[in-house]
Amino acid sequence: MSVLRVGNASGFYGDRFDAMREMLTGGPLDVLTGDYLAELTMLILGRDRLKNPDAGYARTFLRQLEECLGLAHERGVKVVANAGGLNPAGLADAVRALADRLGIPVRVAHVEGDDLTAAHPGTLAAHAYLGGFGIAECLRAGADVVVTGRVTDAALVTGPAAAHFGWQPTEHNRLAGAVVAGHVLECGAQATGGNYAFFRDGDVRRPGFPLAEVHADGSCVITKHDGTGGFVDVGTVTAQLLYETGGARYAGPDVTVRLDTVRLTQDGPDRVRIDGVRGEAPPPTLKVGLNRLGGFRNEVAFVLTGLDVEAKAALVRAQMEPALGEVADVRWDLVRTDRPDAGTEETASALLRLVVRDPDPEKVGRAPSGAAVELALSSYPGFHVLAPPGKGAPYGVFEAAHVPQDAVDHVAVLDDGRRVPVAPAKDTAVLEAVPEPPPPPPLPPGPTRRAPLGLVAGARSGDKGGDANVGVWARTDEAWRWLAHELTADRLRELIPEARDLHVTRHALPGLRALNFVVEGILGEGVAAQARFDPQAKALGEWLRARHVDIPEVLL
Repeated sequence: MSVLRVGNASGFYGDRFDAMREMLTGGPLDVLTGDYLAELTMLILGRDRLKNPDAGYARTFLRQLEECLGLAHERGVKVVANAGGLNPAGLADAVRALADRLGIPVRVAHVEGDDLTAAHPGTLAAHAYLGGFGIAECLRAGADVVVTGRVTDAALVTGPAAAHFGWQPTEHNRLAGAVVAGHVLECGAQATGGNYAFFRDGDVRRPGFPLAEVHADGSCVITKHDGTGGFVDVGTVTAQLLYETGGARYAGPDVTVRLDTVRLTQDGPDRVRIDGVRGEAPPPTLKVGLNRLGGFRNEVAFVLTGLDVEAKAALVRAQMEPALGEVADVRWDLVRTDRPDAGTEETASALLRLVVRDPDPEKVGRAPSGAAVELALSSYPGFHVLAPPGKGAPYGVFEAAHVPQDAVDHVAVLDDGRRVPVAPAKDTAVLEAVPEPPPPPPLPPGPTRRAPLGLVAGARSGDKGGDANVGVWARTDEAWRWLAHELTADRLRELIPEARDLHVTRHALPGLRALNFVVEGILGEGVAAQARFDPQAKALGEWLRARHVDIPEVLL
């Protein structure tokens, strides 16, 4: 059967608005996908639904369709998106109303069954991560637009591929190849040079969005429309494969992918072939994302300028202490952005960040804010803050749970209202770690030079609940021979002092010349809790690349 061309037009709720039009007009496509959901997004949509029971979906998607639904219909492009969030039925109805108003004859279907909030009291939103076969049922029944709630990001590709090629749930290798394609596409321009360690290799001022040419055997080519910005090479694809993954087994509801079997080959300019991917039976459980309100949070950033920075910080801390005595969680961070003999006032200044959290909004609102304001004329010389203190704001907490696959009623709801149940995977296997592969032979001894790790290695990092993932890869075989021996879990703890007392797991992926690290608990209760300066660990990898190590001169 023919190649299936699947594009992406959104990597998150708030991504580039005109990407949908750009992808529809930039070249041929069969399916256009959009990923609008993340752990934090589910919390945001949950709060929206508290105010309005009819809300809970990504409104941006509807506005994009208002401009582009006609284009998609004219060009025969199916649209598949998880923009339904907490209310996929509501979004499907809204798309139908939009199509009727515009006079565009499209069939709209949706996928539901992921919402388990009622079974988890105390949560704002509890949703299972569904696979792609509900999407496949919708497309097989002739849907032009399919909207879902919480499916895995890769399901936006596995569903269309299964529908197009007629794959069955037991065809694990083919499904695994589609999952890899979906994982590369899911974050949009991150596959085309966005957020890329070696961004200076191309023009990334406005990177285009990626697409995958998926074949019947599950292999694919990652590329982009001609004439769009950015670039696609083995490095950009490697970086995205390492993003928010862990070990050699990458589990999902449809299949467990063996990331240690992935082969990447440059197949021409802006074309990377992915093949060799093996799949195994999925685990018997589904992941469930639990979002709840954790309490209230407030923050004040005191600016400390010039001399005696540490003494100034000690003074203001002592002055604020009486107002913070009953607060459940108080965190002070002195960020030394100041320089001696600075040429500007800003570069002569450090920041002292106070973050307070408590279940009671009063304890983090009026009391600490009032105390900070009252210090304006009675504290350290040069007293000022970055912004006036405000009221306490609610923050969220994310947790992951698991339920048996058959505990979820996965349903495809077709345009005519028919409801098609989607059976859970029958062939399952409990997830087990893959033994660490043997390292490559080390480089011969030779002179070294103290230099940043990033001169010879790329990195990409991200969040999974309270844990951070840091993927590090070498660009050459010689650099891999050094990196595999140099960057152990203990060495990473030394280079990232925040991780010294945390559990760090290293996973080696020799086929990608890569190491993937999972740092447990570094993000506290997850991004919505904002317990850390970089709450999603987006720049953790870049910090690691900036650390100085002894690198063999032959690599420099």
